[in-house]
Amino acid sequence: MCESLPLTGERTVPGIPEENYWFRRHEIAYLAITERYAGKSLLEAGSGEGYGAAMLAGAGANVTALDYDEQAVAHVRAAYPQVRMLHGNLAELPLPDDAVDAVVNFQVIEHLWDQSQFLAEVARVLRPGGELAISTPNRVTFSPGRDTPLNPFHTRELNSDELAELLDDVGLTVTEKLGVFHGSRLCDLDARHGGSFIDAQIERSLAGEPWPDDLSRDVADVIAADFDIRADAPDSLDLLFYARKADG
Repeated sequence: MCESLPLTGERTVPGIPEENYWFRRHEIAYLAITERYAGKSLLEAGSGEGYGAAMLAGAGANVTALDYDEQAVAHVRAAYPQVRMLHGNLAELPLPDDAVDAVVNFQVIEHLWDQSQFLAEVARVLRPGGELAISTPNRVTFSPGRDTPLNPFHTRELNSDELAELLDDVGLTVTEKLGVFHGSRLCDLDARHGGSFIDAQIERSLAGEPWPDDLSRDVADVIAADFDIRADAPDSLDLLFYARKADG
């Protein structure tokens, strides 16, 4: 049996009750694109644990995944044989020009030191007319009022305008600006846990305090459908953009 990757705080992994809120918040973005890329050749740049690449492959995409972490690469190869897994640097994607129909980059760009170089590489490997689907925590809501990210694994977080500018600079045209939001049940949980369901988790974790039973139960019960994806990305929890490479 393939062992799970350890939870380090740098990436989310499935199957850990205390991590379930963050896993489901990531999962909803993958669910939003599975049908969109069925039958397409696709690169997931920064695949982490690999569950997203496996979801896309299961929906009919021809998936190549890439990660810099050797432990993650070994895990994906063992756990998800339906995914072609590569080890490499996102600043120098190991693919030829015009290689894939789509690139998926979810919750990764905020970890990169040279975001512009990575996006230039995405533009290079996309075929003419190809599409990038990218998500990232919205700096406005994730680290409000700060230029330095709260998450020690993040190098630079972006707001909606900043992400759009980075994409435009490498010749990728944003075609849709969406965001991830709390749905009605999560809004109820915000109210139940002192105004912020997220803060209730983070504050106790940072303080090293055990979670009360009701918080543990509520976190473990979150499902992807508790999140909404809609327009008005400037105020979202996470940004979810589609950007297109020009034809020819």
